[in-house]
Amino acid sequence: MMERNAPKKAVHFGAGNIGRGFVACFLHNSGYEVIFAEVNEATVSKLNAQKSYRVIEVGADGTSESTITNYRAINSSTHEAELVQEIATADIVTCSVGPNILKFLAPVIAKGIDARSTDLSPVAVIACENAIGATDTLAEFIKSPQNTDPDRLADYDKRARFANSAIDRIVPAQDPDAGLDVRLEKFYEWVVESTPFEDHSPPDIKGINWVTNLQPFIERKLYTVNTGHATAAYHGYIRRKSTVYDALQDREIQDEVRKALANTADLITQKHGIPQVEQQAYVDKIVRRISNPHLEDAVERVGRAPLRKLSRKERFIGPAAELAEHGKDCGALLDAAEMAFRFQNVEGDDESFQLAEIMEKNEPEDVVKQVCGLQPQDKLFPAVVDVVKRVQADTKSE
Repeated sequence: MMERNAPKKAVHFGAGNIGRGFVACFLHNSGYEVIFAEVNEATVSKLNAQKSYRVIEVGADGTSESTITNYRAINSSTHEAELVQEIATADIVTCSVGPNILKFLAPVIAKGIDARSTDLSPVAVIACENAIGATDTLAEFIKSPQNTDPDRLADYDKRARFANSAIDRIVPAQDPDAGLDVRLEKFYEWVVESTPFEDHSPPDIKGINWVTNLQPFIERKLYTVNTGHATAAYHGYIRRKSTVYDALQDREIQDEVRKALANTADLITQKHGIPQVEQQAYVDKIVRRISNPHLEDAVERVGRAPLRKLSRKERFIGPAAELAEHGKDCGALLDAAEMAFRFQNVEGDDESFQLAEIMEKNEPEDVVKQVCGLQPQDKLFPAVVDVVKRVQADTKSE
């Protein structure tokens, strides 16, 4: 396989805050030209008209700024042929669009990969989503018969390699007047599995931690950072707090967060052999991070998409189901899930309205099957049914 002599190039799907402020920043700092693939024409136009934007990192020790340049944007809805050609000659394809959107990216990525010459090194495809195995999910969509001729799969690894990743960086809601600039926390973690690149070097991206076994990292992150953040948001919403920072100033809510993270720590230390002292230090660091007063984030924004966050492999039901199967305590996770079930009809969040409709029209057992993906044979099932019954009864009495 020949290396491309042209400058390094990355295609990134999703020009939102994570895309511009985290992924594109790393790619830019590693010498890549970044091509944003985005469906919002206003964002595409703004990126093409403005040749730089700022990434502002905030922390307890003050702020620092960096300037991002050397990027372009393509409207992936209206300029598909142009995007296919960029993917056909790119070194890396990344995305930060939300796990539910991956299936919509697959057709154009599949066309780009199919158009690649096998003389080039295979393109590295890395999904940067808050979901376990997101790149595997994307790869399944790309390689499906609808998007790729099955006869082309025999030598597919000569054209593309797919690596799962775990990303961790808190990016709060931005100032309405910020434009393309992004404000985020200084802490970051981007862990990517190295095994897909065993026979040649992985992409040269500064700041990535390449590991052979990603699962401990991604579960520790999802079941600590995301579980903790969402627990604070849902408890805070029910108690009428405005931001996650405000919520965590409430001793009772902070105790709820600590108890939920004690549940997940029990799973993480046992399952992955992480020492309890190490996990406790990680928990303490996470609680400090989500309590950062410089990253004030509305509880409604952090709590949005409750249907996804209550699903089978997500931050509450995922760890709780495993704990229940082993007879371990998952009570605080169930309490947090209950608060998520109460996150209904929240302005600006479609899923919260869908959740309210599901809760109104279905029996508790059917809600648990539909929303949480649990079945009656799962040990967690009856406990979640009880949670749903309680929420439905309270809703009817209001």
